[in-house]
Amino acid sequence: MAENTSFRGGVALGWILSAIVILALAADAAVDLFMPSLIGPQMAETGFPTNLGTVVGLIILISVVLYAIPRTAVLGAILTTGFFGGAICTHLRLGEIGSPPQLISLLLGIMAWGGLYLRDERIRRLLPLRSVDD
Repeated sequence: MAENTSFRGGVALGWILSAIVILALAADAAVDLFMPSLIGPQMAETGFPTNLGTVVGLIILISVVLYAIPRTAVLGAILTTGFFGGAICTHLRLGEIGSPPQLISLLLGIMAWGGLYLRDERIRRLLPLRSVDD
């Protein structure tokens, strides 16, 4: 009985972690899509044309929607991981090693997969944390 309670607690924690990622990415997508003037300077600073803000916002929005839906969550996690990796690489290229955007992207990526691992039994079966003999 305690194991079942622990499992439910893990699933709840997984959804909490996932919700944080979903909210952070949805907020980022909203800014990119509806307030492009706010991100223009950051886009230019990182070497991207400012008119790509809408495209980036759409990519983020599609990724986060896929991540939020249990049936497509794995694809969403893969896409968000790609987005976070791109953000980390962009700041690395600028010489901003260990910068807040890099650390936030890394943390959100860990939270995305950690949350998915806890809330999705398919991922736990695919990547068990302990061997079958344990």
